[in-house]
Amino acid sequence: MSRYRGPRVRICRRLGNLPGLTRKNSKKQAPAGEHGQQSRKPSEYALRLEEKQKLRFNYGLNEKQLRKYIKTAKKVPGSTGLILLQILEMRLDNIIFRLGISPTIPAARQLVNHGHILINNKSLSICSYQCKPGDTITIKNKPSSRALVETYLNFPGLANIPSHLELDKEKLTGKVNGIIEREWVALELNELLVIEYYSRQ
Repeated sequence: MSRYRGPRVRICRRLGNLPGLTRKNSKKQAPAGEHGQQSRKPSEYALRLEEKQKLRFNYGLNEKQLRKYIKTAKKVPGSTGLILLQILEMRLDNIIFRLGISPTIPAARQLVNHGHILINNKSLSICSYQCKPGDTITIKNKPSSRALVETYLNFPGLANIPSHLELDKEKLTGKVNGIIEREWVALELNELLVIEYYSRQ
């Protein structure tokens, strides 16, 4: 299954606020679809599927990538749901978004793909790169790159930068100081339902 490229606001109407996917808000209150809000109670499977879809669309993953991350999270001792969120939050495209260098995760992915981002002073075009504590993120010293990021910084996607990151707006550099804590994850999600969804497959 390829990455989703369809209407983003439609997804937000169905799944709720997804800060990584889009900043737009719909004026319509009912969920997307011909029949709008269903009156009957959703099944347990439907609830687990919805949480999984939130994770997929917010972080811009396809099904194969998400399965791989869950396998990795299960191998690490500790809460599998929390470890999964930490792995996703430490992706390069998400770190750029959380620093405020881009308004959404798709915009961050474009910055990386177009070569505007340097990691530890090395050019990198892999969006799924796992950042580690101590990594520094800088903008390529080109007028076009700096102008693009400065425009984005004036309209950040989220109001606050998480405690494990720091940003120097003058030098346009960011630093990863540690691993994110659960309360700083911007997405409203029950990660245990996602683990349940895959454990029952």
